[in-house]
Amino acid sequence: MPLLSEKLDSRFRFVTLAQFRRELPDDLVVLHDADEGHAGDGQDADHGVLLRWVEPSELEDPTPYLMDGEFILTAGLPFVGDGGRPELVDAYVARLVESKVCALGFGLTPYHDAVPQPLIDSCRQRNLTLIQVPPSVPFAAIGLQFAQLLESEGAKVFRQLADANRVLMRGVLSPRPEHELLQALVQRFPCWAVLVGGDGRIRGRAGKSPLDSASLAAMLDRLLSGSGPRVELESYTVAGSLHVVGHPLRSSKDANLGALVIGSDERLTAAQNNVVSTAVGLLELLFRQRTSGSLAPSQLAVALLLHPETMTGGSGRQVTAAKDLLAQSLTSTRTASMRVVQGVNVDALDHAQRGSSDGPVRELLQWRRLFETKLVEITDYGFAAITRLRVDDALLAEVDKLGWRVVVGDPTELNDLPAAYKRATSLRSRVQSTQQNLRVDAVTWSVTGLLGPEAGSMLAGRLFAPLLGLDPERRETLLGILRAWLGENGSWDGAAKALGLHRNSVRRQIGVLAELLQYDINDAQTRAELWIGLQYADSLP
Repeated sequence: MPLLSEKLDSRFRFVTLAQFRRELPDDLVVLHDADEGHAGDGQDADHGVLLRWVEPSELEDPTPYLMDGEFILTAGLPFVGDGGRPELVDAYVARLVESKVCALGFGLTPYHDAVPQPLIDSCRQRNLTLIQVPPSVPFAAIGLQFAQLLESEGAKVFRQLADANRVLMRGVLSPRPEHELLQALVQRFPCWAVLVGGDGRIRGRAGKSPLDSASLAAMLDRLLSGSGPRVELESYTVAGSLHVVGHPLRSSKDANLGALVIGSDERLTAAQNNVVSTAVGLLELLFRQRTSGSLAPSQLAVALLLHPETMTGGSGRQVTAAKDLLAQSLTSTRTASMRVVQGVNVDALDHAQRGSSDGPVRELLQWRRLFETKLVEITDYGFAAITRLRVDDALLAEVDKLGWRVVVGDPTELNDLPAAYKRATSLRSRVQSTQQNLRVDAVTWSVTGLLGPEAGSMLAGRLFAPLLGLDPERRETLLGILRAWLGENGSWDGAAKALGLHRNSVRRQIGVLAELLQYDINDAQTRAELWIGLQYADSLP
């Protein structure tokens, strides 16, 4: 059974004696530094002796009550009278060293005006750090300083932990999620990582792994043949592999889908192991999604690819099966109607920046979540989705915040999906030009309805541009005669009667108009365009 000090090791290992000494008041005097002479070995001072606790004690033998790595404070009571004999002082220091006390603080007054010389000699001989504490610094202040340092260092660790987990979550949404997860681990910890598939073959590496698949074979056999939550431990003599830990990647039914192997020369801390556990969970999610995730979309795709006639002329059983698969893909009932949604990005620069860093996976998952469907594709214009949602104003507002605009299709059934997609496609250019959301069932299905006021105004401006320099009254007169003449299908008599003019006057005015516009008004296509343009003539400047 592990000792209490071993259980607490991971909690307090982020504070060292060197860190704590830098926080102490300048009044404290170091009479012997046990770390002195080790500064030249290339080791950072912050990776020195671990400090677990600060404990005042006036017992002659406090060691039964101590953990290793403690900083003991004493006012010197054990050294009063006979306790000050050199052999007893040395025995006291020997017990502290044997209990792995990392430092001794000696407080001046009320028992001593100076640190006893036998104590100084013994600490030097047995290499125990000895610090003189003046009367101006109470022991309580030293304990408080340690508690504050412990708290601040703990907060730093939790911030680092949160940052590492955020990087892992971003990595799982990248185009190469397994690679990004492994890289995130080795960039933050002094370790290497190997990802193995269910067949025992290595699928990915990160860091400088000194072990090949043959060296890991025994560990992988145990990992991939076992069951339940577990880890496998190994130790190798090659550099970087003193501590090798294998984590199985399991399905929801406890089938072994693969394994993650982490190796290093130092044991990972509790915080680092927490990050590794998060990575294991994310890798399991990826493996499950690819091997045993929702099967409905792939089954539906296979059915429609191999049997496209199902959409139109399939048997009742085939259509019912397709509707069931579709309902599972849309997380809804079989009878609910569907809508085709097409989205375009109105901030091309922002879209390009996001695409270059994250790829299409983030957007794909984003639209899946918003429209509650697995049937989403990323296209050259943006995205297309099939959803059961009504796509209300609240959902459109969320889409707008993301810098996108959408065409929302009208309710449709399975066999009408291709036609519904075409109807949405016919309105997409209008959404792109106006940067406004558009609903198919709110559009008047005529030339002018499909064209829309913005595009219609542009057409009218192009057709009647030569008239913009005329007097407004003269321009309106000519347009009125043109409207009446086209409305009477080019009949001079009919237009004259409608306008109350002589037919020759109508003929003359139409001739003037044709000369100004430089159009052949006898051409049916030209007449049609002029008639459509007249519907938007009121918008001319």
